[in-house]
Amino acid sequence: MTEETTTDPDLGRLADAVLIPPFPGGSVPGWVRAALGDGLAGVTLFGPNVQDREQLAALTAGLRAATADPVIAIDEEGGDVTRISHQTGSDYPGNAALGVVDDVTLTTAVYAAMGAELAGLGINLDLAPAVDVNTAADNPVIGTRSFGSDPAVVARHAAAAVAGLQSAGVAACAKHFPGHGSTTSDSHLVLATVDAPLSVLRARDLPPFAAAIAAGVRAIMPSHLRIPELTGELPASLSRRAQTDLLRGELGFTGVIVSDGLEMRAVSVRYGIPEAAVQAVIAGTDLLCLGRDQDHLSFLRVRNALIEAVRSGRLPGARLEEAAARVAELRAWIAANGPAAGQARADGTRGPAADGSPIGLAAARRALAVEGALPALDHPLVIQFVPPSNLAVGAVPWGLGPWLADGSYREIGTGTPAAELPGLVAGLLTAAHGRSLVIVVRDAHRHPVASEAVSRLVAARPDAVVVEMGLPVWRPTAGRYLASYGAAQSNAQATAEALGLTGD
Repeated sequence: MTEETTTDPDLGRLADAVLIPPFPGGSVPGWVRAALGDGLAGVTLFGPNVQDREQLAALTAGLRAATADPVIAIDEEGGDVTRISHQTGSDYPGNAALGVVDDVTLTTAVYAAMGAELAGLGINLDLAPAVDVNTAADNPVIGTRSFGSDPAVVARHAAAAVAGLQSAGVAACAKHFPGHGSTTSDSHLVLATVDAPLSVLRARDLPPFAAAIAAGVRAIMPSHLRIPELTGELPASLSRRAQTDLLRGELGFTGVIVSDGLEMRAVSVRYGIPEAAVQAVIAGTDLLCLGRDQDHLSFLRVRNALIEAVRSGRLPGARLEEAAARVAELRAWIAANGPAAGQARADGTRGPAADGSPIGLAAARRALAVEGALPALDHPLVIQFVPPSNLAVGAVPWGLGPWLADGSYREIGTGTPAAELPGLVAGLLTAAHGRSLVIVVRDAHRHPVASEAVSRLVAARPDAVVVEMGLPVWRPTAGRYLASYGAAQSNAQATAEALGLTGD
């Protein structure tokens, strides 16, 4: 599959130097190997590239064999967003859990452990941390990915996360500039809007980015969201005023600006991926991430669009050269600090806490919030209300199922019609007769079926324990209540321990 463009080699290499395309499968395709040899900056890895850690380490070794110090990027936030552990759930709690503990030393340690594991697997650019200030309770895409709703809390943990990752030789990328936390739309699906004046952004959303810059963050990712006073009709990802004037000029950022996935519908529907790529580079972006499900032809189309934009004069050649130079600086930092420098163990590390337990589990335990005395469970029935996953998280396993015996666990979709709730609840109460009842929800405030069902169940069974594994915005008026501030595997294990399900 090819798409030919006649061009001079130097211009083609400049276009290659700002691209980190994805590819399918668990091994290096021939076209990726050849492109790396011809000057491609690197690649972005996603869940489908990861079968297990041994395979992933072999994959990244193959990428490094094709060229010196390629950018090998992945979207590994810990918590609900994980790629290296997409089959099991992350060993590290996410930002909401770290923010509620509010111990920057712990946040640094968790991100250092995560960075060491990434480095040990051969990954050198983590598209994390998310430093959005989550001020919209109904935010469908940030939520537990944020350190919280207080700009000062988010700012200090943003700096700690950057320090932790980069201490392990993995470049950090703060996102989603200038802040996705006040939106109620998902930019994977639509163009989200932050309809707030710049004065509000400066006080609420920008402090975490300023803190990340002060901490030496190597990369920042603009968001596919519109801020009318700043970007007009454009998203920040395509706005010169957002990237060049505000981020570089006002905030003084000199590192690499990395695009969010250009396949996201916020930009791809209106512009198409190649045109969005051109506009992003014109605006100030240095490194283009195409998104998960793109292929060799998508890469060629974007590459050729950049070349043709330079030829036509739309994209100044100097701007493409500047972008390539910044990416070269990132690759030089990787060469000096990253996995190839031999600073990380080949098997990665999860970093033990003071008590000998993995640092991620220790952090998740500290984040647990319990209201009311938790009872000793007797032959419990655990009912888990499962909302649809968003595109950032994907289909990652979550919940208490791994610690339960057969017949002790039921999953209920939050798409259940409201008219069916009385019968559903009656059936669940019958099944729970003579047994302890545990009800697990995830962001119940965003899913009326879940909150209504929980209210009905707790009204009939006030002895029930309700577990919230998203943000604890809503809770029933009765019952015992436990909030984990995330649904990572570490959060689930800490919750299972607190409920006495682990047998420890």
